[in-house]
Amino acid sequence: MKTRDDSLLTPAEVAALFRVDPKTVTRWAKAGKLSSIRTLGGHRRYRAEEVRSFLERGGMAENVENAG
Repeated sequence: MKTRDDSLLTPAEVAALFRVDPKTVTRWAKAGKLSSIRTLGGHRRYRAEEVRSFLERGGMAENVENAG
């Protein structure tokens, strides 16, 4: 049986996976490419399951194409 991964990642952890700056991850969230959860302190957290899906579908490839 497949279990759901409910773990949360910080912007720095997501940035490390994509090899980008954490501010880039925040821009993706503001653009609606990734959804984020806000902590009580106002910090963003990202669902690991969604980040993995974004990585698998080539989320960063979209940004490379738009940059050039």
